[in-house]
Amino acid sequence: MKNKSSHNWKEKLHEIIYEADTPSGKLFDIILLIAILASILLVMLESVESFDQKHHTFLNISEWVITILFSIEYILRIITVKKPIKYVTSFYGIIDLLSTIPKYLSLIFAGTHALVALRALRLLRVFRILKLARYLGASNQLASAIKASRAKISVFLFAVLIASVIFGTIMYLIEGAESGFTNIPKSVYWCIVTLTTVGFGDIAPVTPLGQFIAACIMIMGYGIIAVPTGIVSAEYTKQTNDNNKAPYIPAHPVESDVNSQSCHNCLSENHKDGAKYCYKCGHKLHYD
Repeated sequence: MKNKSSHNWKEKLHEIIYEADTPSGKLFDIILLIAILASILLVMLESVESFDQKHHTFLNISEWVITILFSIEYILRIITVKKPIKYVTSFYGIIDLLSTIPKYLSLIFAGTHALVALRALRLLRVFRILKLARYLGASNQLASAIKASRAKISVFLFAVLIASVIFGTIMYLIEGAESGFTNIPKSVYWCIVTLTTVGFGDIAPVTPLGQFIAACIMIMGYGIIAVPTGIVSAEYTKQTNDNNKAPYIPAHPVESDVNSQSCHNCLSENHKDGAKYCYKCGHKLHYD
């Protein structure tokens, strides 16, 4: 009876912490996101010296309260899963740990408390709450297009680098140290800044010939910006057309009928509504 009772409260807690389809689970995730936003806001306010001087005690106590709550949540996430190591070494598990330990490290190393801004990464959980998993297919397609274009983009970047070295060297010879072009690496830096249309303005040509070359580099920069965009767009269009022609056979459910059920055994998500067993490991999702 005792084992069954222990088993039941762990499953109930798992449902609240890891799932967002139930009212209690959704409430937990909303409170968690509010706490994360509040923590980030506290860190930002603490970086404002005038505000920190007036409210340092309040900011410090508030941050410790949130850190302790996150620590308790992290421990509960570990004890409510069947394979704790799998959660600890998972993407979200590592983020949860990194978002908790900076405040404790600040007791030993000064200044490390600012790393609690890493908690912003925990906002990725909003994908699960709002069921944004349905949009992951489009993002994966874009990632595939970028990956397929990497060879062309690499050649393009190499050509831009060569052009920057050539034009940088020319500007070094034309302008010289009097205009701020004291060496070739600094001249190449100026060329890259100008070519990308950033234009910091810390170095500028003064001779008519140097200004003419700079104008050509600026105009060239606008054309160069469009090249990688065109490469990726063409690859993306190609993959979209290929996907439209191929039959759709999903590896696992990622459409609008998925819910936020998390497998107690392998932590897999994106199960179909009404699913009783995990699509990955076959483990039962809900206990009677």
